Amino acid sequence: EAASVPVVFLTAYYGLVDLAGLRSGESVLVHAAAGGVGMAAVQVARYVGAEVWATASPAKWGVLRGMGLDAEHIASSRSLEFEDRFLAGTGGRGVDVVLNSLAGEYVDASLRVLAEGGRFLELGKTDVREGVAGYRAYDLVEAGAERIGEMLAELMCLFREGVLRPLPVTAWDVRRAREAFRFMSQARHVGKVVLTVPAPLDGRGTVLITGGTGVLGSLVARHLVEVRGVRRLVLTSRRGMAAEGAGELCAELSALGAEVSVVACDVADREALADLIARIGDLSGVVHAAGVLDDAVVESLTPERLGTVLRPKVDAAWHLHELTREMDLSAFVLFSSASGTLGAPGQANYAAANSCLDALAQHRRAQGLPAQSLAWGPWERVGGGMAGGLGDADVRRMARSGLVALSAREGLALFDAAERYPLAVVVPARLDREVLRGPADSVPALLKGLVTSTPNRRVAVSHKATDDLSRRLAALPGTERHRALVDFLRADVAAVLNIPDTALVDAGRAFKDLGFDSLTAVELRNRLNAATGLRLPSTLVFDHPTVEALAQWLVGEMFPDMESAERSLFDELDSVEDALSRAAVDNMTRAKVVVRLQTLLAKWSDPERASGGRAADNGVDVLESGTDEEIFALINKELGRS
Repeated sequence: EAASVPVVFLTAYYGLVDLAGLRSGESVLVHAAAGGVGMAAVQVARYVGAEVWATASPAKWGVLRGMGLDAEHIASSRSLEFEDRFLAGTGGRGVDVVLNSLAGEYVDASLRVLAEGGRFLELGKTDVREGVAGYRAYDLVEAGAERIGEMLAELMCLFREGVLRPLPVTAWDVRRAREAFRFMSQARHVGKVVLTVPAPLDGRGTVLITGGTGVLGSLVARHLVEVRGVRRLVLTSRRGMAAEGAGELCAELSALGAEVSVVACDVADREALADLIARIGDLSGVVHAAGVLDDAVVESLTPERLGTVLRPKVDAAWHLHELTREMDLSAFVLFSSASGTLGAPGQANYAAANSCLDALAQHRRAQGLPAQSLAWGPWERVGGGMAGGLGDADVRRMARSGLVALSAREGLALFDAAERYPLAVVVPARLDREVLRGPADSVPALLKGLVTSTPNRRVAVSHKATDDLSRRLAALPGTERHRALVDFLRADVAAVLNIPDTALVDAGRAFKDLGFDSLTAVELRNRLNAATGLRLPSTLVFDHPTVEALAQWLVGEMFPDMESAERSLFDELDSVEDALSRAAVDNMTRAKVVVRLQTLLAKWSDPERASGGRAADNGVDVLESGTDEEIFALINKELGRS
């Protein structure tokens, strides 16, 4: 805020008060009134008692309305319509003073809006006019050091009295100065753009680590002491010194020369956290590593499951932000997760919590406050806590998406490296590019762009795999098709559950009993989406609880027309069976039916014989026109009695 005040308010004050002599009852047109000097000029003009007319891009009119200007006094700075609009609004008289930062035909239009005897002050100086009555281009430095000092003192009194208010500020890290000036040159800002200079996290002051006795918190604590020279640490946990390993950690850090306090504090409790921060006194840095997992797919989330995850991460982070906002911190580091950036099956609540942390870091940076959210990829299981709570299936699932677990050494090296990037959010993660070049279905969408060598080939391979499976199954008879799909599903189930032998997957056993949970169910669904080309529901394994049941359902989904024809045929056979079971016939009729059925079966079983002509129909001919002796001889032959 201090950086945003002097130049813009001094420039506006010097121009309107000293040079233009703006008085109460006069009127002023302020161009680009949502910019730094423009917003300052509106406040100064109102302090003097002048009527303000203003232009800004239509997207910023809300800012002008928020400053108290009504629609009649606002026009676009991207259109010349302000000339007619403001002349009409002033009854054709025009305004007494124009504070200009536009160029070209906009200058001409502004001069026409100027009342007779008016004063035209040029700020932009990209289109300076010569020999125009009442026209003056100026720089603040013209006022001289003594007058600038006097004006600054007057302005500070007005700020203290509440007459003037600081402007909105958009802050940029000085390492992004080129982007900041481009942003400002495009007039995309409101208020003032300020460049900030980062301060290193070093041995000065005390660093607060939430979740400080957890796996990642304790790793960071050791690293700050050993590598970064931090000498005072406050570590929080819900159990304080009763937390597992807390005593050993304190002893280790003390032996390294650090002064360490482990405090039992629920950082989501604002009052408790405020009391702790007040007692620290010389806080210089915050590392928010606290968090809780309660994984579940979206459909099974409840308010309680959301609260379990969001409270220690999001509520605590916001309290830390509010309670340290006025402090001159060197670092405000949030431990986020790549799940919020890339998405993660079954981690909807955790992804949401981490996205909030990423947004908070952006929010603080825009205000000129230190902040960085580290959206970590997975860490190796080096103990308990969230990192240690990952099961084998979790690790394999992440590896299949291209994320490889970080070692402690790699993670801490990335912790240091992130500080060198002037970004609010970074994703420290280790990627397996070979996996990213594989089947696209398991790779997070944001990572697919990292592998650009043969994107079309990968898509073609994916489509080919789907087509191959469909063709292979379509070529099989119904029973064999079902069995082939069962075998295919057993292989996929074995891959998802890391079962070494497909034969160990019982096709008749419930998925739940095989070890499926909501996460593995989603993963199997994703694999089958890619393999079949279908869009299957995430509840797939719950709707069809065994491999056999799922295969039966999938066959119908993949081959609806073929299945319909088969069902129709079997329906006809069922009708024949029903008719035979209900028929009351004599032995001769029964024998004729047997021969007819056997003849049909012979044709069905041997298509070549069926196409062999009259010989295949001899039995039918005898039944229809033969004598009793010929019919009995045929029956005995067919029954194997001759």
